Amino acid sequence: NVPFRSVGPAVMSGRVVDVDVNPVDPLEFYVAYATGGVWKTVNGGQSFTSVFDHEAVIFVGDIAVDWARGQRLWVGTGEANASRSSEAGVGVFVSDAKGDFWEHRGLEDSHHIGRILLDPESRDGALVAALGPLYSDGGQRGVFKTTDGGATWRNTLPLVGNVGAVDLARDPSNPNVVYAATWE
Repeated sequence: NVPFRSVGPAVMSGRVVDVDVNPVDPLEFYVAYATGGVWKTVNGGQSFTSVFDHEAVIFVGDIAVDWARGQRLWVGTGEANASRSSEAGVGVFVSDAKGDFWEHRGLEDSHHIGRILLDPESRDGALVAALGPLYSDGGQRGVFKTTDGGATWRNTLPLVGNVGAVDLARDPSNPNVVYAATWE
């Protein structure tokens, strides 16, 4: 006579990891889910369209939109909220078609991308905070920089062992100063 009760998994999906809002039209924005892809609305959330259904994974760590220069959309795959239910990704994807078409742009072994920080001066520039595998050594870890839209990446903050980069922030008074948070 032992009653059954749920012991997990708990809250396996539904985690919003990022929202990126059009600064000119706040009714238009993208929402990224840890285990549910990327969704777009143009009517303030009254309806949404999935824009990341047909890629290799739907696990997302961060999104970034260059609203000022053609709405280039960047997606960093792999949930960065580290837990036993975090799913790994396969790198960075870029869309110049508002999510209608995607190109894979590398960092395949980054596993979990916590932040994409766009270059304020260049449409093709971005920094990525990559955690690598959560519970083992290896992978692509640290802060990676591209100046060619993701065709090539340079590790500007290499990390070793189980240490990875999880977040980035740009100094608003000096865009050449970037802060990186790491996690082991």
